[in-house]
Amino acid sequence: MAAIKDSSLPGDTPRSPRKATTLVILGVIAVALFAGLCTLGTWQVHRLAWKQGLIAQVDQRAHATPTPAPTRADWAALNSDNAEYRRVSASGVYQYDKQTLVQAATELGSGYWVMTPLQLADGGGTVLVNRGFVLPEWRKSQAAGQAQAQAEAAAAPVQVTGLLRMGEPGSGFLRNNDPASNLWYSRDLPAIAAARGLTASDVAPYFIDADAAPGAARDPAKAPVAGLTVLTFPNNHLVYAITWYALAAMIIVGAAIVVREERRLRGRRG
Repeated sequence: MAAIKDSSLPGDTPRSPRKATTLVILGVIAVALFAGLCTLGTWQVHRLAWKQGLIAQVDQRAHATPTPAPTRADWAALNSDNAEYRRVSASGVYQYDKQTLVQAATELGSGYWVMTPLQLADGGGTVLVNRGFVLPEWRKSQAAGQAQAQAEAAAAPVQVTGLLRMGEPGSGFLRNNDPASNLWYSRDLPAIAAARGLTASDVAPYFIDADAAPGAARDPAKAPVAGLTVLTFPNNHLVYAITWYALAAMIIVGAAIVVREERRLRGRRG
């Protein structure tokens, strides 16, 4: 009678146990992968705590009672951590003839933010105000209405309330600002100030995202639509952390399977 082969599948030759060197290499790789995946998972846990703190901070600041906008003496100490999304108010006179349109995409479509310098009262310098979002049609109508722009330049003082936002130095994503062609993709305050003939030291390092006026129409083809500041932030860090830790657990399971199989093969050979 022919001998029956000992194999997992008919016709297969039983696999020999792996060499010790191979097992050591596999073990080192497994440990490295496990450590790396655990590190990524822990990093996402820290990011989750940071994001939750940021969301709570923004919510608290954005819905607080407005306070006076930081004065020139406070400008140097401002940064994103201690100032961003404060609700502030400022008064002065708009310089409509020096406003800048910065490309934007919002829930109302693709168009521009209207960044208008506000000459602060009592010689307090200038702060740029994002008066809101407009569609390209508004830009065309403004270009044709020079007389209207000149009349607006002599407007009466205004009171502005909104959220403090730090400037966006540099250019926009994948596109560079082109002041010579009046093409703007980021709210780079020093560059905008220089292009509009404003003294850099007199321009605040922040701008104000203006609130929407009560009852204001939301037609960006006719007038800037304010109050569109995005106050929701994606928070997927918990999902990412679980994913990395699950992959690390799979490394352990895989290692356990290899160890069990090697023991089985060695036991058969013995």
